[in-house]
Amino acid sequence: MLVVCLDLEGVLMPEVWINVAERTGIEELRRTTRDEPDYDKLMRYRLDILDSKGITMDDISSVIEKMEPLEGAVDFLNQLRSKWQVIILSDTFAQFAEPMMEKLGRPTILCHTLEVDEESRRVTGWAIRMEDQKRHTVEALRGLNFNVISAGDSYNDTSMLAASNAGFLINPPSNVVDEFPQYPVVTDFEQLLTHIEAAASAIGE
Repeated sequence: MLVVCLDLEGVLMPEVWINVAERTGIEELRRTTRDEPDYDKLMRYRLDILDSKGITMDDISSVIEKMEPLEGAVDFLNQLRSKWQVIILSDTFAQFAEPMMEKLGRPTILCHTLEVDEESRRVTGWAIRMEDQKRHTVEALRGLNFNVISAGDSYNDTSMLAASNAGFLINPPSNVVDEFPQYPVVTDFEQLLTHIEAAASAIGE
């Protein structure tokens, strides 16, 4: 059997932190995993900014509630799910993911969790489900004799792509393309679906 694993932000949904930056005017929050490969460093940077600017979980939630899937994402996801199992592997957080999954038709997602002070609603930390969880998930699936095809757009997706039978980058930044030229690059969902179907055929799925 085949499982398709997809990143979430930048692939199916807009980037949460970029939207928060646009809504709050805090340009420093535009930095994402497309720019910074060290996830812990990136999150410490973000939480320091939230703390200094007084941005709460409720402020972030109000931004996410207004976000819509990228154009064509729902149809693309439905086409994949009509043929194969699909799992979203994301370095986002359960508190962020809930409204996004509702808009995407409730696909399965594996992600992390934020630590939030319930009184002040300040984001005080984060709990990583597992270091390099995307790679570990793909390796676990393959250990169960599943074939895996994956797609992402950022530094933190490349180990997932490496562990898969086939992996693709969709609309990645030039720095990721330059550093990981081994992965085919696509620019829209039609191209990505074509590549996934070809890869599935090549591995006999």
